[in-house]
Amino acid sequence: MSKLITVFGATGNQGGSVINHILADALLSKEFKIRGITRDTNKPAAQDLQQRGVEVVTADLNSTSSLRTALEGSHTVFLVTNYWEYFSKETELQQGKNVADVSKELGVQHLIFSSLIHVTDSTAGKLSHVPHFDGKADIEKYIRASGVPSTFVLAGYFMNNYLQMFRKGDDGTFQLFYPVDGAKAKFPLFDAASDTGLFVKAVLKHASELNDGKQVLEAAGYYTAEEIVATFSEVTGKKAVFVPVSGEQYKAVLPPAVAQEFLENHLLIEEPGYFLGKSLDDSLKLLDEKPTSWADYVKKNISTWQ
Repeated sequence: MSKLITVFGATGNQGGSVINHILADALLSKEFKIRGITRDTNKPAAQDLQQRGVEVVTADLNSTSSLRTALEGSHTVFLVTNYWEYFSKETELQQGKNVADVSKELGVQHLIFSSLIHVTDSTAGKLSHVPHFDGKADIEKYIRASGVPSTFVLAGYFMNNYLQMFRKGDDGTFQLFYPVDGAKAKFPLFDAASDTGLFVKAVLKHASELNDGKQVLEAAGYYTAEEIVATFSEVTGKKAVFVPVSGEQYKAVLPPAVAQEFLENHLLIEEPGYFLGKSLDDSLKLLDEKPTSWADYVKKNISTWQ
């Protein structure tokens, strides 16, 4: 009898990728039935999932009674939370606690959570305004304390950021602006829409060795800003340069509500590092195929920069 995996964010980048990879895998597609959680079961993306054999249901992360219905019968749960929906670390944390509590109550055998590092703690308070990281780290801490068998997948720096971040100047040169040392800060680049499921698929296949609280780092590799620009230029044939800017210059072009957060998010990448300097090797060894490289991603989206 197939086990049930419940996937939150089923029509989003991360949850959608998880579903795609399970359905495409000869072993996992037989081992698991999939229940996808989304806010609107009537939208085209949800209806497409239904046509592919996924049970699609709604759930309110703020309601434990709603979550009991959504998680009933689940062997495994993939949870991704969305800080940006409410711009509230407290709300995100409570939602994560709700899923953890209901998972424990219902006897879920494996809770896979899309987590991040705790920036405030990791920098001894020097960088204390990155709540979209800290909230996820606090959820991870709560899940660990709950005793639910768990694995934590930590998403790297999204490659799709560069669809907007490369700015074309008047002379046709593309520019990338960061408040970091272009040769020092290392970005763990990650194609979330394609590769979240690749890493979660590996977690499912290695569940017995990972469901005791192991972390899996989701990234194709570390790239400096200068390497990002050089690869972009090589693949597109377009002239591109990295432009270092001060923190104040960087914040000046951002919406005030997120300016400090985005600045500190990037300062983290330089010191102590997005994943605190940890090697990606052990995580990459789990995969049964290579993740999307930065060069691959640029090729796939080259029309964006024409």
